[in-house]
Amino acid sequence: MAKPAQGAKYRGSIHDFPGFDPNQDAEALYTAMKGFGSDKEAILDIITSRSNRQRQEVCQSYKSLYGKDLIADLKYELTGKFERLIVGLMRPPAYCDAKEIKDAISGIGTDEKCLIEILASRTNEQMHQLVAAYKDAYERDLEADIIGDTSGHFQKMLVVLLQGTREEDDVVSEDLVQQDVQDLYEAGELKWGTDEAQFIYILGNRSKQHLRLVFDEYLKTTGKPIEASIRGELSGDFEKLMLAVVKCIRSTPEYFAERLFKAMKGLGTRDNTLIRIMVSRSELDMLDIREIFRTKYEKSLYSMIKNDTSGEYKKTLLKLCGGDDDAAGQFFPEAAQVAYQMWELSAVARVELKGTVRPANDFNPDADAKALRKAMKGLGTDEDTIIDIITHRSNAQRQQIRQTFKSHFGRDLMTDLKSEISGDLARLILGLMMPPAHYDAKQLKKAMEGAGTDEKTLIEILATRTNAEIRAINEAYKEDYHKSLEDALSSDTSGHFRRILISLATGNREEGGENLDQAREDAQVAAEILEIADTPSGDKTSLETRFMTVLCTRSYPHLRRVFQEFIKMTNYDVEHTIKKEMSGDVRDAFVAIVQSVKNKPLFFADKLYKSMKGAGTDEKTLTRIMVSRSEIDLLNIRREFIEKYDKSLHQAIEGDTSGDFLKALLALCGGED
Repeated sequence: MAKPAQGAKYRGSIHDFPGFDPNQDAEALYTAMKGFGSDKEAILDIITSRSNRQRQEVCQSYKSLYGKDLIADLKYELTGKFERLIVGLMRPPAYCDAKEIKDAISGIGTDEKCLIEILASRTNEQMHQLVAAYKDAYERDLEADIIGDTSGHFQKMLVVLLQGTREEDDVVSEDLVQQDVQDLYEAGELKWGTDEAQFIYILGNRSKQHLRLVFDEYLKTTGKPIEASIRGELSGDFEKLMLAVVKCIRSTPEYFAERLFKAMKGLGTRDNTLIRIMVSRSELDMLDIREIFRTKYEKSLYSMIKNDTSGEYKKTLLKLCGGDDDAAGQFFPEAAQVAYQMWELSAVARVELKGTVRPANDFNPDADAKALRKAMKGLGTDEDTIIDIITHRSNAQRQQIRQTFKSHFGRDLMTDLKSEISGDLARLILGLMMPPAHYDAKQLKKAMEGAGTDEKTLIEILATRTNAEIRAINEAYKEDYHKSLEDALSSDTSGHFRRILISLATGNREEGGENLDQAREDAQVAAEILEIADTPSGDKTSLETRFMTVLCTRSYPHLRRVFQEFIKMTNYDVEHTIKKEMSGDVRDAFVAIVQSVKNKPLFFADKLYKSMKGAGTDEKTLTRIMVSRSEIDLLNIRREFIEKYDKSLHQAIEGDTSGDFLKALLALCGGED
């Protein structure tokens, strides 16, 4: 069994079996495979409850007792995915990796994803063991075989990783960090073309601790994460490999959690990936992977395997998983620490928010007004011209066009557009023509009028807008509907939910930095109201008010510190705890605030994904977000979307909408990532 580093806790899900007797196990396995059929339950029970070291002893005892090769007998008796899984568990880890790589480069074509996964994630020691195992098993040189089956910069980086010579010194030179940041920046963003050799050298050789600091400083210096530069400067398998290396540097368990999720999401299961990861990580970091999986995807790894596989194959995978994190409604304590680290990096420096719609160069409102009038005059409507003009002008420029249109033609542009276009396209185009505050005010009004209330829209807008935006919305609402937004919310909502919305609608969130002492007090309030504090104090009504005050009025930098202190204090993630302990609209509002504080572009990326997944499309949500974020952070949302869902926002829109609505959305999206 793999030993954790000195002082580190063992994080595998498979342990040495107490009272282990290799001869007894060998006899039980022989009995399970003797005669007609085989006792698969007995086989999987023994093999999944022994460590790899113990399995090797069982193999040796089996050969001594029966003169037969246990792996060969298992291959003969078992079939399909179950056989691949059991046989994978029986091999020593390095030999298992060697077999995976041999299969990846054998025959026609290469399984680049397998090569990337293994070589980007293994430690120096594991890499040396892999090279030796490959030589022993196949009497071939692994480096030579990889060179023979790959090419270009992808090949060069694989060879660098294969050397297993990454620096392991935890002492980091600040000067070298700054130099590497400058070298990476000059090799990519500042260079015509890209100096791939610098990326290969730095990412392939520097220590993990060093590179994490490089990534932090790169974000501060350039305003963008290193991943964004890699996507912009590199391409193909080389780009995928470098992104995998960065992910593993940041968090190897998170990389594998993501790989497992993608292996099981959607139609069909990528069983080879699922088997390879469950086998290779079962004695290393499966508990960490489970924790991150539960945090990131809001479901347990156990439950996803259970729903996506069947038979003995499923039973074996679940044994390797080691437990269901949903079963008792309990959250892994360590997951909260990981959860914080997952988004804390984005708060290290201020990431520049970028929209996809910018002011048009050489803007001529007179020409645009005439072109729009011509597009709507006579029989039929030239939707392409309308879309092209309106989606490629900033909102301020659109207001100039409206004024010019009225001056030239004595007509209201909005009224003309309403009469000429309809449906989803009309909602999108008319939304773009409204000033942002008036558009938000209208969305809030529509959410509250008629039978029933659209609480999700109220939450989305009020939980994510800045103080300045909220104040502008209040003015617009009063101007357009002759009623205060607060009065409207009071009339249409009730209880704690109403209090939360009215608090947010005041636009009085603090705008300063963090206060550590206050953050600790605020974290204690959160722990008490969420009923996980060791010593709850105060009456519940007072605590609820204080908790609402914390989430609705503290500054974003301060709240990030509160969330971190909450983790230190309780070992829980505040977002997950709110989801577990609260319910209804209050829970949804608080979760939206927390998600917005953690990573606002990711909050909107999730909303966009949910608006397009499954049967049917939520065009209203899709339109609202594309309109409202197009000049603020839609470019950042695009990056979060492709990072989380492994496809671009452009692709998602293209696959889920059609016609002129599709054209307008893609124009706002601003490009294919």
